[in-house]
Amino acid sequence: MSDTDRPLPPAAVAGGFTPKVRKGDVRAALISLLGEEPKNGYQMIQDIEERSRGVWRPSPGSVYPALQQLEDEGLLAGVDSGGARTYRLTDEGHAELLRRVESMSPWDEVARSVPEDRHELRLLWAQLNEAFTHLTCTASDSQVAAAKRLLKETRSSIFKILSED
Repeated sequence: MSDTDRPLPPAAVAGGFTPKVRKGDVRAALISLLGEEPKNGYQMIQDIEERSRGVWRPSPGSVYPALQQLEDEGLLAGVDSGGARTYRLTDEGHAELLRRVESMSPWDEVARSVPEDRHELRLLWAQLNEAFTHLTCTASDSQVAAAKRLLKETRSSIFKILSED
């Protein structure tokens, strides 16, 4: 995978608007986050997703190689502790961060690539996915049957909305 993020499933790309993640955005985001405080890779993935309002969640397959590259370049240093590797900017990393100060944060740029009215739709989809995960783990047979009926009705209703134009 490239320096972008994992492909979103078609259902997650609300309204057909795919977030635009440019080459170098992962790198810029990591440097920016580490300018605030040391973090591990998982924390950075979560922070990027939160700051982009759920629009962008880079994959571990793009984050960890970028962290290794930045470490190889001497821009950050990693320390293994408690089963996780925590990264911090080196002096060279802080200098790189200062060169980027005037540019917009990469998560804001990615979030802006999706129209504002689609953000709530994407959030609702994520919340539905969370409810679905709980359902599959804890629901009784009658709850599963009720959820299946609701999902079929909802799918039908969405197609009805789409056919109104």
